[in-house]
Amino acid sequence: TTIAAGLNQKGQFFTFAKAAGLDATLAGPGPYTVFVPEDGAFAKLAAGTVESWEKPEARTDLTRTLTYHILPGTVLADDIGKAIDSANGKAQLATMGGEVLTATREDGKIVISDAAGGKAVITKADETRANGVVHETNAVLMPSAAT
Repeated sequence: TTIAAGLNQKGQFFTFAKAAGLDATLAGPGPYTVFVPEDGAFAKLAAGTVESWEKPEARTDLTRTLTYHILPGTVLADDIGKAIDSANGKAQLATMGGEVLTATREDGKIVISDAAGGKAVITKADETRANGVVHETNAVLMPSAAT
């Protein structure tokens, strides 16, 4: 099963990935590592964010946000943990969108921080797929403000 096929087809992340045209990428050869926010995480975003992403004119912002959740290659939770340890507690992860996420540990859990200081805890790690791996998170990661 590919990452795209393994995602909840009715879930918010897949719905937005399809709207942004990323469903084809996530069905492709990869490999990719995808941080997939739980559906409830979208409800925690600032008022109007989800609604704005549903508009065609917001496709660029939506795509930028979703590619911020994708890393090239297969990066397992253990790999992230080792990177955190070798980088003195704070590892930098380069995203497919060309930006950087920061991985740390809090209370034994891997925490991914975004450009705005938001944090997402990996709640379910290492869902291996034919073209990569999925880690579920409890928050949506937001890239830096558009330049």
